[in-house]
Amino acid sequence: MSEHPPVRTPRHRGIYLLPNLFTTAAMFAGYYAIVASIGGRFTEAAIAVFVAAVLDGMDGRVARLTGTQSEFGVQYDSLSDLVSFGLAPSLVMYNWSLSSLRDFGPVWGKIGWAAAFLYAACAALRLARFNTQVGVIDKRYFQGLASPAAAAVCMSFVWTMEKFQVPGTELCFVTLVIAVVVGLLMVSRFRYYSFKSLPMGERDRVPFLWVLVAVLVLVPFLIDPPRVLFVVFTLYLLSGPVVTLWGRAAHRRRIRRAKP
Repeated sequence: MSEHPPVRTPRHRGIYLLPNLFTTAAMFAGYYAIVASIGGRFTEAAIAVFVAAVLDGMDGRVARLTGTQSEFGVQYDSLSDLVSFGLAPSLVMYNWSLSSLRDFGPVWGKIGWAAAFLYAACAALRLARFNTQVGVIDKRYFQGLASPAAAAVCMSFVWTMEKFQVPGTELCFVTLVIAVVVGLLMVSRFRYYSFKSLPMGERDRVPFLWVLVAVLVLVPFLIDPPRVLFVVFTLYLLSGPVVTLWGRAAHRRRIRRAKP
């Protein structure tokens, strides 16, 4: 009698847990940022959001390297991003600075928490729009400021001010403007370079200039991380409107030249 060989389960089935562990760790870092800000540890809160950004960038790469992409992972990552780059930055900014607006009257107090909510709502709208357009948009560019970059702008600002011992209560109106502007840029139509077309594989080669640029950025970062992060991400924030408006102006000039 011939015996059927036992059916072996694929060995790689359990590896689906690996990218989701990175996603969970990113969400934990965002949640820790909220808890730290409630306790008044705002530097720790800002650093935790950056840790979440690093872990968020790793989960997708791990999933692609191991061939474990799934629709569940995509949706779970989006929910994690909402916590880490939507709720966490908005609550850190509120606890650090925006809550002090109530000292100017009850109306200003409501404006403070409304600005924090606006930021969180714009992050949620940005993520929802990205999920619905992921298959039709140009992968070289983001439509609107990506939520991790938006969180990096806000948290590097908090981190820098905390390093120089500038209390958030003295910057409540500045924080108000930053929260509203950054939130609206997330749902804007400005184009931001996604850096997804940069060579990252083992066989990809880059010009020597890229190595020099990396060194020039890395050295100041090691000396003063908060200020370097704030400058870099602020320049990235401004690049969207500048590049988009410049491109539209150039397009109009080409149309005028083409007309007889």
